[in-house]
This record gives sequence, structure tokens and C-alpha cells, in this order.
Amino acid sequence: MTDCSDPGKSSWPELVGTNGEVAAHIIEKENPKVSVRIVKGLMVTMDFRCDRVRVWVDNYGIVKTTPHIG
Repeated sequence: MTDCSDPGKSSWPELVGTNGEVAAHIIEKENPKVSVRIVKGLMVTMDFRCDRVRVWVDNYGIVKTTPHIG
């Protein structure tokens, strides 16, 4: 089980409006404890995981909501 007591940086509002691939790279660099997934309108599970960040992008690959741990 992942230790959630110190998740590191947990939210990246500054990445909204940027390219999703670039955003994923920045997140991984700033918090190596998380696994980053780029999501384009797909259904996902609603479980909370402190070692996961989903980057929601639009049809053009641009980040549309604040990426955060969950």
C-alpha cells in the first residue's frame, strides 16, 4: 500500500491551458511519487489514490481542469 502521509505537491493549477504531455512531464518531475495518466473524456474509476494524478485534456490535448492527486 502507498504511504499517503507525505504525498508531496498535490495540485497543479498553473498547468491548465498547457499541452497535456508537457503537463504530465512537469508533474512527474515535481512529484516523482505519483503516476500520471492523461485522460481524454474516458470513464474512470472514482477511487482515491494518493499516488495517481489524472490530467484531463480536451480534443486538442490541452489540459482543461486542474491536475491533482486522486
